[in-house]
Order: sequence, then structure tokens, then C-alpha cells
Amino acid sequence: MAATVAQKILARCADKSHVEVNEIVTARVDLAMANDTTAPLVMKQFKAAGATKVFDPDKVCFVAGRHMPIVDTKRAANVEALGIFCEEQGIRHFYANCEGMDHALAPELGLIRPGMLIVNADSHTCTAGALGAFGVPMGSTDLAYSLAFGETWLLVPPTIRVRYSGTPGPFVTSKDYILAALRELGVDGAAYKVIEFSGDALAHLTQDERFTIANMAIEMGAKTAVMEPDAKTEAYVRARSSVPYEVVRSDPDAEFEATIDIDVGGLTPLVAKPFLPSNVVPAKEVRGTKITQVTIGTCTNGRTIDLEQAASVLRGKKVAKGVRLLITPATQSVYLDAMKSGLLQVFVEAGGIVNPPGCGPCSGHLGVLTATDVCVATHNRNFRGRMGHRDSQIYLASPYVAAASAIAGAIVDPQEAMA
Repeated sequence: MAATVAQKILARCADKSHVEVNEIVTARVDLAMANDTTAPLVMKQFKAAGATKVFDPDKVCFVAGRHMPIVDTKRAANVEALGIFCEEQGIRHFYANCEGMDHALAPELGLIRPGMLIVNADSHTCTAGALGAFGVPMGSTDLAYSLAFGETWLLVPPTIRVRYSGTPGPFVTSKDYILAALRELGVDGAAYKVIEFSGDALAHLTQDERFTIANMAIEMGAKTAVMEPDAKTEAYVRARSSVPYEVVRSDPDAEFEATIDIDVGGLTPLVAKPFLPSNVVPAKEVRGTKITQVTIGTCTNGRTIDLEQAASVLRGKKVAKGVRLLITPATQSVYLDAMKSGLLQVFVEAGGIVNPPGCGPCSGHLGVLTATDVCVATHNRNFRGRMGHRDSQIYLASPYVAAASAIAGAIVDPQEAMA
């Protein structure tokens, strides 16, 4: 019977030949993850349930360095306890020394491969879909169960197909691809559904750029996101892992609940206005909006390609007076690449501040906003209070828009500003 990527992965993990949409399945987990915010409750529930051993220490990963350097004793104690737990359990994939964001670090380390079922106590687990994996976000209690038994239960979701076509114009990036989808579906248009991103326009993007698209599927309410792996995907995975994997693709006659077609050739740089990621308009419609801060990086747009895009705009220029520019590489590897290639020098000479790898300003850790601040961010969320005071305003945009706005001191369309 015809099946989507989502159905095929869940069928394999449930030891079934086929699963139907809305069928409840118990599925084996290929990788279980948590971070320094969610893992403490995972451990508490794990122990409260009487569990003594994780199902497979080699299939567990804790990334506890998302908020480094640690700024309070409670988080320090939590990370310390997590380290002890991992040592007791024989969990070798424990990262708590500024290695970076789990959604970028796990793919970098080769821990995520096509066809896998990943569970993570974090909403942006859908990022794994860029590699053709099925990433399930869940609460800490549910993850504690998966740690103990190596499985989870799922209602098989329907799939919405977002199909990109055309050739992107200057300064149009994967961030604009996903903002365009958000404009179509809204923040709940894919509630408990899978979004399968496809179409020939994805070929114009590097693998790192595709992570940005998958990362923001949750902002449409999606259970997760998937993309069919291509040669770029397989090259990325094989460069990082020798573990065998199976590429999963939707059947030609697979049933989708809906198909959204987006011609990227008709896109211009976009921004999402406060206070929803779906409040999307062309950047030129809000040109001239005065800003006080620009943040570039973290798990959505903090990879090397994103920093290169920002640096191409900032090189030889200065950030406008009264504007703070913060750069947050997604991982330590990205940080090192930026240092070796001279990108960090570009940012510092422009008047920017380079944060350690991790969440940084996106979660209100570094770069907190006041009531009157207006920020352009390459993050995934612009909800009230997301980065500080509830009255601060956050506009989501690509690295190109963010960098050009930092120089101008106001939101600008780089297609116009860099002409």
C-alpha cells in the first residue's frame, strides 16, 4: 500500500509492514535525547518510576551545554547531576562544555541519519527531518519512559506536503522559504501533522540551509517535519557516520492531506512581525522600523552558511549607533570554522559581540531585551517575552536581512540596500 515517509518510518519502528494514518502504534526508538533544561525532570521521573538502567546507553544523548557559561547555581547543580547520571549509566554521548545546540550538534556528530526515529524533550526536534529522519518532541515524563524501555507510542499523523519550485532571487534564503510556508499555514495549520518539504527548489540549498526549514515546522503546530534525502543529504551523513542507514521516500501515489505550492522565484526577503512567526510580510513593507538589537545564530540560523551570509553584508562596514549586534554560533565546530575563516574578525570589526555556542539570546540567556527594545533575530520564535520583557518586539528574518538592518539601524530589504 502507498505510504508517506512518516508512515514508512513509523511502520519500520513498529515492526509492521504498513501503518495507517490515525493508527496508534508502539514504536522502537533509535535515539533518545534531552538537554540541560529538560533532562533534570527526565532523570527525576526515570528514578521515580523505579527504573535503574536506560534501554541502551549508546542510543542516549544529553546535550547540557546549551546555556554555557552557566549563570546560576541551580543550573550548575542540574548539569553536574546529569553528568553523574551519564557516568553511572555508561552514556558516552554527554556534552556539557559549550559544544553547542543539540539540534545542530547531533547531526554534526553523525548521530542522526535517514530513516531514524528520534525522541527529544525539546520542541525543535523536528530539525532532524532535514536528514530524512522522524524527530518527535515530547515532555520529560514521556522521555523518561523511552529511556527505560526504548520505545514510545504515537498516533500516526497525516502529512501535509509543502512543495517548493523555482529559483530563488538575490538574498532569498531558506529562512524565506519557511517564512513563506508559515504565512500560508499559520501557527496551527499543521497541528499534529507531519510537514513533508519537497520540490526542486530545495536543490538550491545546502544541507545546512535545509535544517532551518525543518527546524521551524513546529511553529506551524506540526508534530514533525521530513525531507526526502538527496545526494547532498547522503554526502553530509556519510562524512560524519559509517553506520548503515536506509533512505525513506514517499511513494508516488502516497496520500497527502493537502499540498501547498510555493514558487520561491516570486519571493523577496521576508520578516515575521511581532508577536507570531506567521505574521509574515515582505521586508520592504516594514522598512524604516527603528531597531536596537540584532541577533544572528542559534539552532535555526547559526551554522557556517548563515554566518557567511551575514558577514558578506557586514564586511568593511559598521553597525549603526545604538544597535547591539550579537552573533551566536550553533556549535563549537561552527565557532572554530568562523574563527579560522576570519568571519569572527568581520563581526568584531563591525562592532558585534560573539557569544559562546548555544541558545544565547533566543531563550533570554544572553542579550536580554528591555520593554522598549526592537530586535531583528534569525531565531525561530518572536512570542511575547521570548527574549526578555513582554513588551519588547522581535522581528524574525534571514541573516541577510538581519545584517543589513544592523548597519542601517532600521529594518531594510537587502535587495534594495545592497543594490
